[in-house]
Parts: sequence; C-alpha cells; structure tokens
Amino acid sequence: MKQFNLTIQTPGRGYYLITDRIEQAVAEALPGVEVGLLHVFLRHSSAGLTINENADPTVREDFKRFEEHLVPRDFPFHHDYEGDDDMPAHIKSSLMGCQLNIPVSDGRLALGTWQGVFLCEHRDRAHQRHLVLTLQD
Repeated sequence: MKQFNLTIQTPGRGYYLITDRIEQAVAEALPGVEVGLLHVFLRHSSAGLTINENADPTVREDFKRFEEHLVPRDFPFHHDYEGDDDMPAHIKSSLMGCQLNIPVSDGRLALGTWQGVFLCEHRDRAHQRHLVLTLQD
C-alpha cells in the first residue's frame, strides 16, 4: 500500500476535471498494480468529489445550476460565518461526498470511456484543496 498527497488550486466555484492530476500523482506506483484500488479522499468540508461524464462540459454547467437550485443561498441558514456560500457549500459537500474508490486494472485507473474524476468546488473564492490518495494492491 502506498500513499500520496495532491494539492489542487481552484479558482472558485465549479467542477474541475482532475483525473490527469490524480494519475500523475500516483504515476510511479500505478504501473506495478495489476489489480488494486485507489482511494481518493478530499480533506475539506466545503468541496466534493464525483465521477461523471468527462467529454461534454455542459454536464458540469448543469451540475452547477442544479446544485444552486437544490441548495439555494437564500435559504435562512444560521451558519454563515464565511459568507452566504458557506453553509450551502457544506451541504453540497455532504451530498456529493468527499471520497471515491476507483478500481485499478493492469496499471491503469479502470474508469469508463466517458468517465472522469471531478473536484467540485462549492465556494466562490479560490481555495487550495488537499487530497490523500491511497493505492492498495
């Protein structure tokens, strides 16, 4: 088992395809894994992770629009210490989740043809997001 750290700078709210960054972070160990599992953990409570369609960018736009509809900022939240995007970001993070398990086959992430890993930034301003990648073989 090997573990890697990955830091990703986000420019603010949005869905960012990070599959290549994850593959680069584990590149030294991935080729030696015939069958395994990569656990991806995001160390934050106001961002999330998802695996979804990676070819058409309108999917990401639709995700953003839907999440704003599902968790509106004008809901009367009590927790707003860091602004009106604070509590909605925490709820969205819980709904999306902060971890993924990705199978590894023959030294590659076994994602589907149109699948990619996305970091979902739910805060308006830029953030450094820290991930822990644990590769089990």
